Amino acid sequence: MSDDATGTPAGLPARRAALGMLDAVLRRGQRFDALPAHGLAPSDEGLARAITGEVLRRLPDLDALIDSATAQPLPADAKARSVLRIALAQALVLGTPPHAAIATALPMVEGGPKRLVHGVFGTLMRRGAVLPEVPTLPEAVRTRWGAAWSYAMLGDAARALAVPPPLDLTLRDSQDDGGVGGDAIWNGQRRLPRGHNVVDLPGYTDGYWWVQNLSAAVPARLLGHGAGRTVLDLCAAPGGKTMQLAAAGWHVVSVEQHTRRAERLRENLTRTRLSADIVIDDVMTWEPANRADAILIDAPCSATGIFARHPDVLHRIGPKDIASLSGLQSRMLARAADWLAPNGRLVYATCSLEPEEGEHIVTASNLAIDPVSPEELPPGIAPCAEGWVRILPTPGRDGFFIARLKRR
Repeated sequence: MSDDATGTPAGLPARRAALGMLDAVLRRGQRFDALPAHGLAPSDEGLARAITGEVLRRLPDLDALIDSATAQPLPADAKARSVLRIALAQALVLGTPPHAAIATALPMVEGGPKRLVHGVFGTLMRRGAVLPEVPTLPEAVRTRWGAAWSYAMLGDAARALAVPPPLDLTLRDSQDDGGVGGDAIWNGQRRLPRGHNVVDLPGYTDGYWWVQNLSAAVPARLLGHGAGRTVLDLCAAPGGKTMQLAAAGWHVVSVEQHTRRAERLRENLTRTRLSADIVIDDVMTWEPANRADAILIDAPCSATGIFARHPDVLHRIGPKDIASLSGLQSRMLARAADWLAPNGRLVYATCSLEPEEGEHIVTASNLAIDPVSPEELPPGIAPCAEGWVRILPTPGRDGFFIARLKRR
């Protein structure tokens, strides 16, 4: 690997950024997708995020390799451990030549245990170290999900984590895909292999479709056709569900607390030539002018169901976070229920695999279940006996909880 004019190995800024991102997620509990790029060139930012994502995806297995080559375990937060994780993820997952991976690793421990890092990495390379085909879930996650669901589910979740998921699209008009093609996975839903530059795909500029995982496309579909009736889409950005509702003929009032996210929603509506009334406000203080015919709550949650796309949630979300979020969800559902018109329906959804954020919230509410029928769901997804929908993860499919509710 060639150096620049200062003698710095090419690609080192991307690795330093990856080290900072790992620290932000693992030590400070920050969201990976919200971390700044620190002025990196686009190619360096892409590399930094790819490295960090693979480390988070494979963290227990990377640590097991490191521990197998050290006389005494390195502290979990030691810089040397993080640097080794980065070097090994490149060599064993991303296909970086080992000499390039270690050349960009050693400068990150300047003044520290360079010999240790070099020695551990070299030992593992000489051994022909490999990572398991199916990643190991963190022990705390295995314990939590195993108790909530089953150990068979853990196997599906681990397989889902193995590679980033494919690209799912929702069509504005189920009969016209704008030339994007792909596999039809449900009426109005297409799937393409991962790796596409979304903005370059046919139909993007003219708004024929938007990116939306199959699981995330289910909640809005359960409200049916709007025929001009009013629906409240709460916590609406980035807008996939708002666009679904608008395309289905609803008059949509989209409530979003954060200005920047609301602007993204506005841009998506403009691109897809759909309309909605956007309200920038906090659902917990806002009041609608009139009761609504339908309400969709895609509630703020732990997002553990989308771990295959956001593996940081496996490492930064714990019981305290889940308890705090479930309290907010319960209050939000109770508040929104008062806005429902007689005979109206409310869909509550979270992209969470925690029963505390799904089943427990609905069971404790004052609303009745409006059962979902099998015909309303995509192939391979079925309603539970209780009438709600629990989608457990499989490769290419996010975890979700969805319940359609009505007044008692």
